[in-house]
Formats: sequence, C-alpha cells, structure tokens
Amino acid sequence: MIKAILFDADGMVLKGPRFSEVLEKQYNIARDKTEPFFSSEFQMAQIGRANLKEVLIPYIGRWGWNGSVDDLIKIWFEGAKPDEQMIQKIRELRQKGIKCCLATNQEKLRTEYITNQMGLGKEFDKIFSSAHVGHKKPLVEFFEYITEHLEGIKKEEILFWDDKGTNIDAAHTFGFQAEEFKGFDDFSKKLDEYIAK
Repeated sequence: MIKAILFDADGMVLKGPRFSEVLEKQYNIARDKTEPFFSSEFQMAQIGRANLKEVLIPYIGRWGWNGSVDDLIKIWFEGAKPDEQMIQKIRELRQKGIKCCLATNQEKLRTEYITNQMGLGKEFDKIFSSAHVGHKKPLVEFFEYITEHLEGIKKEEILFWDDKGTNIDAAHTFGFQAEEFKGFDDFSKKLDEYIAK
C-alpha cells in the first residue's frame, strides 16, 4: 500500500523551459558559454555549499548579461509555473491521506521561491531539496534522508516519480516503488493502479 508519493519538481510539477534554453533563445547567450557554470559552481549551490548569487556574479559579465544578478535570477525563477492539473491531483491524494512530498535537486534561493512565492509549501506535506539535504538525487544519501523524515512509513510504501532514468533506477534499487514520469495522462493512469492495490 502506498502511503507517500515523491514528486519531481521541474518537468513534472513545474512546467517551463530549461533556463539555459531561455538564455540561448531569448538573450542569445549560447549554451557552451553557460555550461561551465551549470556543471561546476551551480552543482555546489545545489547541495547548499555555495550561494547562487555569489557564484553567478563572475559569470554574467562573460555571458554579456547587461542587467543585474537579481534581474537574471528573477527571469530564471519566473520561467516555470506550477502545473494546475498536477496540483489538483496532489490535493486529491492528500485528502485521501497520502503524504505528498517534493523531492528535487534545487539550490536554496529557488527552493525558497518554490516553497513560498509559488506557494508549493502549502501544497506538499514536505519539500525535500538537495540544498537542505546536502546530497542530490540519485545518491543514496538523498533517499536515506527522506526515509528518516517520513517516520512510520516503510521504503516500499513510498512511490517515487521522476523524469530521469538514473534517478528512477537509484530509487528502485534503494527500495522505493519508482516510476518514470512521461506526462500527466500516463502518470494518472499508473497512479490509479497503485492506489487501487
């Protein structure tokens, strides 16, 4: 029996283009320019070991960004919106007594934005962000942290959803039930099968 469901944020609960795509298409900042940031300092910010604003500042000049770092972050964070269909489904699940949690790789500023400005803190029972956990999916430490903070719920009673195969495989190996997110209709159909068990 499923007692808790873990949702991926970007691509599942949140809809919108990747920030690197926005920079490329709307601001003509090529992805080969932004990739060094996303593959290095940003990775440290995602596990809470670097401040996003501080590590972005040296890069924006190289990118040819004319605004402030705050302007850039605002465009970044406002680029994704909650999927209303998914939010409604989460509300229905919680009414049935199923704990719904966000399990996401995020740095602290965007975690705060998602939780408060977007209001997802009210829609989920818990938000598990890599910035606060100190580890990212698909590391086992990320999943261990979640099980420790979902007291009274066994691994096999947790259903994990993600759109990345490596995360799904790792969650399954850890002992969670795990499914790939391929769109809302497929999700809804598979979910009904789990809930009916």
